[in-house]
Amino acid sequence: MFKTINKNISAEIVEKKSKFIANVFYVETVEEAEEKVKEIKKKYFDARHNCFAYSVFTKEGIVNRFSDDGEPSGTAGGPMLNILNGKELTNLVVIVTRYFGGILLGTGGLIRAYTGATQEALRLLDEVYKDLGLEAKLVTTYPELEKLKYYLKQNSIEITNTKYNETVEVFVDITEEKYNNILKAKEKYELNFELIGTEVLNEKYIVIENID
Repeated sequence: MFKTINKNISAEIVEKKSKFIANVFYVETVEEAEEKVKEIKKKYFDARHNCFAYSVFTKEGIVNRFSDDGEPSGTAGGPMLNILNGKELTNLVVIVTRYFGGILLGTGGLIRAYTGATQEALRLLDEVYKDLGLEAKLVTTYPELEKLKYYLKQNSIEITNTKYNETVEVFVDITEEKYNNILKAKEKYELNFELIGTEVLNEKYIVIENID
């Protein structure tokens, strides 16, 4: 389980006439993070610097990377990454674009500006816990649908879609543990609703708990 963000966001600050634009994106792979960096560099091609930091949760461990993109070493990407690590946030990339305003900021000023832009963007975001889970399909009958929905609600299992055909297909984001609990309860005839079939569609990161 890891802590991350619930959406993408942009924020902007001005420090001694230099404009700092922070773009924060939720990502699930290192490749996605690198692609977001390329997109921002292309969008702000006329900017002096596009510094970044990202942290990505993988099965092999957390991958942290950063770049000062031409700023003095240790004044941009590193301090930005320190903020992410300090907040224990992963699966996100922060890119801070700088348009030079003509006034040198010095080492301390640059660190304050890049961290300030990062903090301003993160301040606008809610944090959530996520973990690797499953997208699954549960099939039931029309008379049993409300009982199934009540079970899912009581067990904090999110319904993402419902399809109504001869039977009702309910699509859910669910942890592997909760999915296995349903299968075990079905085998032991412990469910209070009829479950015609189940199917795992794919693995995906799912929200476990919202943080107020």
